Amino acid sequence: MRAFDHAQTIGLLEAPAEPGAELAPVALPASAVIGMRDCEQDQDQVHTPVLLEAVLAGLDPRVGGRYIDGTAGRGGHAAAILSRSDPSGELLALDADPVAVSMVRRRLAPFGNRATVAQANFRDLLGVARDRGWDGVDGILLDLGLSSPQLATPARGFSFAIEGPLDMRFDPAGPTTAADLVNTLGEEELANLFYTYGEEHRSRRVARAIVEARQRGPVTTTTQLASLTERAIGRHGPTHPATRIFQALRIAVNAELDALAAVLPQAVALLRPGGRLAVIAFHSLEDRLVKKYFQQEMTTCICPGSQPVCTCAHRPTLRAVSRGATMAGDDEVRTNRRARSARLRVAERL
Repeated sequence: MRAFDHAQTIGLLEAPAEPGAELAPVALPASAVIGMRDCEQDQDQVHTPVLLEAVLAGLDPRVGGRYIDGTAGRGGHAAAILSRSDPSGELLALDADPVAVSMVRRRLAPFGNRATVAQANFRDLLGVARDRGWDGVDGILLDLGLSSPQLATPARGFSFAIEGPLDMRFDPAGPTTAADLVNTLGEEELANLFYTYGEEHRSRRVARAIVEARQRGPVTTTTQLASLTERAIGRHGPTHPATRIFQALRIAVNAELDALAAVLPQAVALLRPGGRLAVIAFHSLEDRLVKKYFQQEMTTCICPGSQPVCTCAHRPTLRAVSRGATMAGDDEVRTNRRARSARLRVAERL
């Protein structure tokens, strides 16, 4: 399947043996449109995006600055950046999800022509930005992962707590659904997918349960897959056993790690000297990739450690704005459970 094939570029790990043995308009299903309306109504309520103050401190928006939100979601960060850069700051907001794009346009309408909104995957950031005359920007934000409206809309298939189709595409026009992967990949491929992208060490048991269930008929719904997973590996602690399985499928369907690896150098290329890149990650795979890229772009030499003489001619392009990752405090986590796993890293263009 195409989305899963993209992921081969970061390398699949082999799932271990068992012990002892998250541009064109597209038509949405009616249920998704209903979900969009519900989400737009909900947006009238107070919504504070994750790590908002830390993001604003990291990006340091200023009057007349130009900023890009590559994962606009509900538009909370974008609106705050525009407010902080009032009255002349500008922002380009992107999202691959057409429902999110509709919500962001509504959220940013009060800012008039200071806000530009487009449906696009951030893997195409450089081309999309330059096509709109956005070259040499002062700050870029990437808030990775899922938004609450995506989880809350059954037709999108992101949540194992709600009955819905196994879809999981950010862009409903995408070529591959989670059901495609679940019902066509072999047992070994499924196990590797769950282990690599979900870090699920009991991946073989889940893969075997899925393949056995497919003999009776395709696995087509979120709750069906969640039930299969729970029966295969049981419940251990407060986290539902399907959490990592759903994460793995979502990453593979949307080629998320490939997109992240692709966008980071594009973002650096768009930043003017002194411009800042802020990335919020929600699981270790994303955060590790961002950390590694930032470290690489902050060092003079990227030759292998075994090489005695530098031949790479690499020059640093970034400097750290703060040491390590910024995490949400206890107060924010109490009011927003999504913040508990958020990690923010910020770097500045040299």
